[in-house]
Amino acid sequence: MNRSINLALVGASGVVGRKILKLLEKRDFQINNFYPLGFSTVGNEIELKNSKYQILDVDSFDLSKINVAIFSAGSEVAKKYARTFVEKGIYVIDLSSEYRYVDDVPLVIPEININEIIKLEKPALIANPNCSVSQLLLAIQPIHNDLSVNFINVATYQAVSGTGQEALAEFENQLSGKKDINVYPKRIAGNVIPQCDIFLENDFTKEEMKIAWETQKILDPKIPVQSTCVRVPVANGHSEAVFLRTENKTTKAYIHELLMQTKGIKLIDDPSNNGYPTPYEHANDTEEVFVGRIRVEDVNNENWISMWIVADNVYGKGAALNTVQILESLVENNKLCWDIYCYYHWYSA
Repeated sequence: MNRSINLALVGASGVVGRKILKLLEKRDFQINNFYPLGFSTVGNEIELKNSKYQILDVDSFDLSKINVAIFSAGSEVAKKYARTFVEKGIYVIDLSSEYRYVDDVPLVIPEININEIIKLEKPALIANPNCSVSQLLLAIQPIHNDLSVNFINVATYQAVSGTGQEALAEFENQLSGKKDINVYPKRIAGNVIPQCDIFLENDFTKEEMKIAWETQKILDPKIPVQSTCVRVPVANGHSEAVFLRTENKTTKAYIHELLMQTKGIKLIDDPSNNGYPTPYEHANDTEEVFVGRIRVEDVNNENWISMWIVADNVYGKGAALNTVQILESLVENNKLCWDIYCYYHWYSA
């Protein structure tokens, strides 16, 4: 079976798209043919592995040239094009929220639910989780597997980069003295805004409900999740204050041991020496999810664990890294092939 990798990246010139390119290069991901796709940026050039590529128009692109595509262009683009790509025999990895809550679309963090990739029998749409969820669940999963988490409360402190380039530009303008307020409902520079996304009828924001929905889809449908999502005046790097209740008792030393054994986690927990992660220090094109401030206590005969989590929400686990890991998982599990046999095998079944 021919495993040629012919990749399209929709939204290659965006904030996350550029980080995906950087990761593909850093991890020396082998691509036979690469096609950056876009809309208003058609004709612009981008670079990958010292080669320059011209951004092509999505609508006129010949889909027979590719067998996998990454969509990093928002929900509307995904809604319009993703299913069409899949129907043409193309695996699609979508970073938007458009398909995360659709039953037949796997929502994947490879370290947690790689079986969702393994069991695919033909090209499919695969959703990338919310940026806050990916870092949260990577840290919680080993604790849940061992101690049975039965309640999660999390407060997220989300960087401006999570909203995109326009938000970053407005943030920088406000820092330089300008008073324009267009992206967020209130000024973000020198402020914190307890609202990420729109408010829903239950008074939670959509972002807060995403954390609950996605945790239950990926980790365990029975875990209640309550969150408060706050936008903070930080350019990059999401932080989270997390409170877990578990069925089984534990110790701080045991939580340390679990996390140190977890791939992708870096423990920084030395409070006597100011040892804890911060977005300024630890969210600069970093791949790890950083965990610190771990506390274990018995409250009214209930077992509670508190922790602080920081990760790069654009380059790292929150977006680009998880997407590239899904792509790598497709290759490692022999899901990509490039011959007529594959097409007839998939679509004659």
